[in-house]
Amino acid sequence: MNAVMQAHQHYAAEFERVESVLAGAASPWLRELRRNALAVFVERGFPTARDEDWKYTRTAAIEKRAFSCVPAAAAPLNAQRLQQVLHTEFAAHRIVIVDGRYRPEWSQLDGLPAGVRVTALAAALSDESSGVRTALGKAVNIQRHPFAALNTAFIDDGVFIALQKGAVLDQPVQIVFVASAAQGGHATHPRVVVAADEHSRATLIERFVALDEAVYFTNAVTEVVLGDHASVELCRLQEESAKAFHISGVFVTQGRASRFTSHAISLGALLARDDIDVQLAAPGVECTLNGLYMAGGRQHADTHSRVDHLQPHGTSHEFYKGVLDGHGRGVFNGKVIVHPDAQKTDARQRNENLLLSDDAEADTKPELEIYADDVKCAHGATVGQLDADSVFYLRSRGMDEAAARSLLTYAFASEIIERVPVPAIRAYLQQAVLARLPGGPAIEEFL
Repeated sequence: MNAVMQAHQHYAAEFERVESVLAGAASPWLRELRRNALAVFVERGFPTARDEDWKYTRTAAIEKRAFSCVPAAAAPLNAQRLQQVLHTEFAAHRIVIVDGRYRPEWSQLDGLPAGVRVTALAAALSDESSGVRTALGKAVNIQRHPFAALNTAFIDDGVFIALQKGAVLDQPVQIVFVASAAQGGHATHPRVVVAADEHSRATLIERFVALDEAVYFTNAVTEVVLGDHASVELCRLQEESAKAFHISGVFVTQGRASRFTSHAISLGALLARDDIDVQLAAPGVECTLNGLYMAGGRQHADTHSRVDHLQPHGTSHEFYKGVLDGHGRGVFNGKVIVHPDAQKTDARQRNENLLLSDDAEADTKPELEIYADDVKCAHGATVGQLDADSVFYLRSRGMDEAAARSLLTYAFASEIIERVPVPAIRAYLQQAVLARLPGGPAIEEFL
């Protein structure tokens, strides 16, 4: 029996063990959704080197660990440490998921505007009147994404956000996924479902943080269904344990004249893979994807994006940067597909990578597939090192080499950080990036 088959059998057995206690287990439609997704995963299996989308990223380290799919009962938490990672000073509504479970005592959802509902996904799945059924699974292609199929099979808890027609969030909603020591050896499959009705507007913040340096597996999915003229801006900060495995997917389908903007920052995890799949399914749609990934030591950070222009007059702009040090490896594969009906499309894509050591590696593959003849499309990628003349110039002005290199590295990364719309998050990211740079604290006075 090979290891791949053993991995399949492990998750199939885990599903049989826990299916009856998953949220909404009595609902026939949900049971069918889960079982169909499991069948897809078992048939497709973990991706291999033969899968073009996984050419540079191996999942064998996840396969060989028999991660349990349901963490142990909620363990006592270090309140002081949790308070630190929650950053309660952020001006935002907050919902907290610890080890895959909603924790109301740490959440703050008072004062939500009229027409906005933010609730634990488990509660929504158990309530037939919640409306989650109309959005769940609508934006996710489980045939193309095996880990999204696995997440769908084990849907249990997470967050459901429903925005009624014309509803506007006055403050961002911060969703904090916390991994504690109890999550060591476990897998969680959190799901965020956002249903934004026409003319609604919201800013969402997703943060993945760890209280301890445990080995665990986060397999997260966020799906966003945008109605006509709706607008959602999503900021995602991944700061998992340095021993953790983080697989995530963001799946979006957009209605007429809607707008979706994503800011994805990947700093943590031993292995991180971020998929983003956007369907511009109606005319006049706008989509902006920004991202920064930093990998040092033996970290591996992989970003795959796919933007499907399906209708005319769509606009998509994509800009990702990577900072790689030590033996860190960064992968970027961005695919834009302009379908035959998508005339008057404007699609631009750019990826830039900075190598700070001789052993760092960047693999970049921007792609355009164009099947329409009246479009404006461009893409490009760069991989390089710090400019020696710029380092020399700063050293000639009195900086030591570490500070000079750190200042130039921060300047490279800041182009993405400055695009984040929430001032408190921008300031937090500035400190997080500086903390990763040798001599980082010494250059704060220059920022």
